[in-house]
Amino acid sequence: MLEQSVVGVDCVRAKSYMDLHREMAADIAAERESALDMLGPSAASVRAAVAELLDHRTFAYPHSVLPMIVHAVETGAPGPAVPLAVVHELWWTSACYLDDLADGQAVFAAGALHESEALLATVIGGIPLPLLVVQSARIPEQVRGPLSAEVVRCWIGATEGQLRDLRADVDAATCEAVVTAYLGKSGAPYSMVTAMAARLAGCPDERVERWREFGNVFGILWQLFNDQQDILTGRNEDLVNGTVTYLLACAVETVGGDAAGHVLELQAAARCSPDAREALTAVLLAPDVLRRYEDDINSFRGRAYRLLDELGGDAAHSTILRDFVDRASPMLLRAVEPLTRAAVPTQL
Repeated sequence: MLEQSVVGVDCVRAKSYMDLHREMAADIAAERESALDMLGPSAASVRAAVAELLDHRTFAYPHSVLPMIVHAVETGAPGPAVPLAVVHELWWTSACYLDDLADGQAVFAAGALHESEALLATVIGGIPLPLLVVQSARIPEQVRGPLSAEVVRCWIGATEGQLRDLRADVDAATCEAVVTAYLGKSGAPYSMVTAMAARLAGCPDERVERWREFGNVFGILWQLFNDQQDILTGRNEDLVNGTVTYLLACAVETVGGDAAGHVLELQAAARCSPDAREALTAVLLAPDVLRRYEDDINSFRGRAYRLLDELGGDAAHSTILRDFVDRASPMLLRAVEPLTRAAVPTQL
């Protein structure tokens, strides 16, 4: 845990984003209930279905506080951005369900909901309900339109990223192409809430765009973290789905030549073959590949740091945000065989 020193005062533990979430959890829960109430008395079944979906899909890492931290960096107060925390929760709950559906996973187990019910709840919870939240009386009238536009822009960008994943084009197995996809898959939702928070705080357009850039970089870092966990936990969903990950692109670009073609052959075979998945994992965890991967993680983290330095703002909440970046960007993979899965962190 980070610590900070104050002249004449004993060192104190710096607050983390999870500390802030614990402090604000009751406010977020109340705001979530208020959002569900916006569906109106004539939509009782819709409300119940969306509530069930939200209860079923819980998140190990409470990233919903990100827009609150950004707002606090600008104003010193996280509270006004609580509605944006709910928008973040709604968006990711919907996106995760749709991602499972796109990957062909069984999605019947969404609480007490049947698949068709869950899909309908996903549509309402992911698009109309966030729009109702940002159009509500809790949001100043002058920013309701721009915040609504952010929701629409996010869904377009995220869908583009998901479609790139589904195509699994071998020509896209370059680091540059994967970053483009990641900017949609994860960059779009994180840049949505960081830009929203900046607009809600009254920032000028240029500063909003700097926060959007930070959200994009954070989203890439988080996707890299998620990719590593997929391997460490043994889920190997990316290998089974044929996903072109950044790590795969690092392997292709590192080995080069005919060896790169062999890596892509393994990637295609890994969808159905456990032996191919094992062989491909060994390639991905080769020391040269992991060195390249770690260097790039450090580079993305450095970009996030530089943006925070440029943005400045409230020192206490900037510290929380920098800690948030650190927790989202560890290098977890190690070039060892067999892969030690006990080292997977349970929380950031």
